Amino acid sequence: MKIALIGYGKMGHAIEALAPTRGHEIVCTIDNAEELVSNAAQLKKADVAIEFTVPAAAAANLRFCIENGIAVVCGTTAWYESYDELARLCRERDGAMLTATNFSIGMNIMFSLNQRLAQLMSGRDDYQADITETHHIHKLDAPSGTAITLREQIVANSKGKRSDADNIPIQSVREGEIPGIHTVRYSSIFDTITLTHEAHSRQGLALGAVIAAEFLRGKKGVFTMSDVLGR
Repeated sequence: MKIALIGYGKMGHAIEALAPTRGHEIVCTIDNAEELVSNAAQLKKADVAIEFTVPAAAAANLRFCIENGIAVVCGTTAWYESYDELARLCRERDGAMLTATNFSIGMNIMFSLNQRLAQLMSGRDDYQADITETHHIHKLDAPSGTAITLREQIVANSKGKRSDADNIPIQSVREGEIPGIHTVRYSSIFDTITLTHEAHSRQGLALGAVIAAEFLRGKKGVFTMSDVLGR
């Protein structure tokens, strides 16, 4: 499979190193809006583009890919106010788009566990729920898209006070070069239940993004990691 990288930061480099181990070729690397336009012909040679940039650029990058018939996997977060518009455009143009707030397979397993735990804790207002996310100092968005997804899942699977997102605080911590730690905590006066995912490196995210690209190749429509994992 031929892959184009939109965003050539640490995630782009991680995907570039990993993709050949799964038999794929990186045909194009793009690091800014000017390069996106000037390298359009090379970009169109890719079977799938993988986008990891910054929130301010992501929506425009996705629009460019959709309008130019390029299947795109996006791992950037904090642009989702444009999601409905871009999903609609993708369907209208018979394109292909796959988005996720976290591509780690382990984190997506935690998403499933989080939903089940929320169901079990639903209505138990004697427990206070909160979320802590810790990342490297270079991460621009806070809270992380993953933490927001965790909170949305709790709200969707709860009744009582946790059906209101305002009652589920998120603490964001930025330290050193930490790839990512997410913890969901339910605390009462008697005990505490915690669910934690800790990424040891960016390799898990890179692998998940490449697996998502493998899934998206040749498809049409709007997808998430739930589709990739068959959930």
